Amino acid sequence: MQLETYISDLLYRYDCVTVPQFGAFLTHRVSAKVHETTHSFYPPKKALSFNEQLQNNDGLLANYIAEIEKIPYQVAVEKVAKQVKAIKSYLIEGETITLHNIGDLILNTEGKINFDPSHHINYLTDAFGLSQLTSSNITREVYKEQVEELEDIIPLTITPETRKTRPYLKYAAIALIALTLGGFTASNYYVNQIENHNELAQDEANQQLDARVQEATFIIDNPLPAVTLTVEKPTGNYHIVAGAFRIEANSDKKVKQLRDKGFKARKIGVNRYGLHEVVYSSHTDRIEALNALRTIKRTHNRDAWLLVKALD
Repeated sequence: MQLETYISDLLYRYDCVTVPQFGAFLTHRVSAKVHETTHSFYPPKKALSFNEQLQNNDGLLANYIAEIEKIPYQVAVEKVAKQVKAIKSYLIEGETITLHNIGDLILNTEGKINFDPSHHINYLTDAFGLSQLTSSNITREVYKEQVEELEDIIPLTITPETRKTRPYLKYAAIALIALTLGGFTASNYYVNQIENHNELAQDEANQQLDARVQEATFIIDNPLPAVTLTVEKPTGNYHIVAGAFRIEANSDKKVKQLRDKGFKARKIGVNRYGLHEVVYSSHTDRIEALNALRTIKRTHNRDAWLLVKALD
């Protein structure tokens, strides 16, 4: 069992993931910052730390493992305990334990666990796609020399020094702008006139078409009887969640199992953590959804929960 994979998955959604009888991995948000010396821009992130004092089992990790591996909760607890026992034995022997995408663990001289977090992954989903950016130095003088060379060729004043020696160009620029604005105004007026004419012609054509439709007579010798179909489509903002699966085939299997038991199960898409969500049913009424949730928790699955979100 790759324990670090399950811990990493949960760190995207929770600020504390406790490994029973070992410790807890904690995250806290760090704002974006700029390094003044290197001119590097760092996006906001979740900083990762480890607290050896938090060892009580809160059920989060074991429940997630049980759901993903389709095993009983108690079996998941035992698997975690076995993995923790192995990690502790390696630490006592002086080895460094590397948890992929999380960090390195090692015992210090006092027998306490030191944690060095991994810095190449950001658990803050709001900053997804953002990376470190380094800005290069601006060489203003080099560009100024290039612009001054261009000023000798083209009749434009760019640098402040040239603007002082060529005041007549200011008035030429003003005249050019005035001519441009005048032409732009005339062009807009002409285009508006054309659009108004087109709209009037379109309205007249629509009126003639409506008149012809009203005068037309449709005769049906043998009219067919009307057929009314009632199709029940799952709708609603209130969803009773049965589980979320990283592999889509497992979610399809879960839907079939629930439908065989009489539930109106379906998939409602992929959440922002990349998991395929399966629901027992969807409801438009909140009270109806809560009553259905109580029944399901009492008779079928005590870990079911209510998800409220807008329809796709």
